[in-house]
Amino acid sequence: MSLLMLMVMSALAKNQAQARQVFNIDDFGAVGDGKTDISKVLYNAWNRACQSKGTSVILIPRRTYLLGPVRLVGPCSGAIELQIEGGLKAFHSPQLGTDHWITFRYIDRLTIAGGVLDGQGAAAWPYNDCSKNVGCKKLPVTMRFDFVTNAWIHDLTSLDSKNSHFNLFACREVTFERVTIGAPKDSPNTDGIHLATSSNIFIRDSRIATGDDCISIGTGSTNINMTGIACGPGHGISIGSLGGSRNEQPVTRVFLGSSNFTGTQNALRIKTRAPSYQGVVSDITFQDIIVQNAGNPIIIDQQYCPYKTCSSESSQVKISDVRFRNIRGTSSSLVAVAINCSPAVPCTGIELRDINLEYDGRGGKASSACANANGAAYGTQNPPSCLKK
Repeated sequence: MSLLMLMVMSALAKNQAQARQVFNIDDFGAVGDGKTDISKVLYNAWNRACQSKGTSVILIPRRTYLLGPVRLVGPCSGAIELQIEGGLKAFHSPQLGTDHWITFRYIDRLTIAGGVLDGQGAAAWPYNDCSKNVGCKKLPVTMRFDFVTNAWIHDLTSLDSKNSHFNLFACREVTFERVTIGAPKDSPNTDGIHLATSSNIFIRDSRIATGDDCISIGTGSTNINMTGIACGPGHGISIGSLGGSRNEQPVTRVFLGSSNFTGTQNALRIKTRAPSYQGVVSDITFQDIIVQNAGNPIIIDQQYCPYKTCSSESSQVKISDVRFRNIRGTSSSLVAVAINCSPAVPCTGIELRDINLEYDGRGGKASSACANANGAAYGTQNPPSCLKK
């Protein structure tokens, strides 16, 4: 074999090794007994991986590891993959005053694949009293993404979060795929995926059963695409609540398609506070949705009030160009279509197309109720449309 050929093969082998390096946490001293905190071990593995060029894989072997709160920060020299073959378990304690369990921050090209995240949330749920206690302490989100770009989270299971399961802030180009989220229907504030100030977010083929919104979309969210979502139990998929802060960025270009809701408190919901600061919601499409025994299958609520003391003042959030297309199934409430818009800034461009919702109860037929809502209805309208043209 020629010297040139040997040099080429050596260079290729070096490039391949550099292209994908595996950092097994066991090699850094992790003990997978479910009792020994591996926080420092994971930090050490992360730092090594983050400083390496090419693609670095942090491997969590097929065991259960106890993990305390960690913040894994970039930027990194190359792409990072967290490959979870086993499971990570949070501390059993409530962890009052801590806003995260696992946080990823300032990272480009991140992959999280497989495995189970056990938030051990039952210990924290009795302390989730912010709706009645203004001095409530924060509870940890299972996994936070702050300023993360080009990420792929797939085939991952999150169970019993203490607070929300996943939270995205200021993220771009993030895909969730084949993610399973589970918490009891009475677990407070255990939103499946919450996002804000983020763009180009894709959520596909995922099953979410929880005690709050399956997916909640906050201010500054744009180009959000969700397909193949199975939601229930839970509070449905919500845009909002909006209008609670000054200078909120618009929520635009949101699409939900080919999804189903089973036994949810709501299904398709947009909610804004009243009174509120100014805001904008526009270009929203809900399409090809099946609901089974869902309360409030279609609801726009511009008088949303999460607290006992509420105001009769109007919302200042403008809602326009919202399309409900091919929505069918059964409603557990008599008012299957409730579009309650603000008298200060009425909804415009609301579209109801091929709506077929039956009341899933005894006595009465499903009905619709509209206020300050302008738009048009097409095709099947069961219950009859209440929109103003």
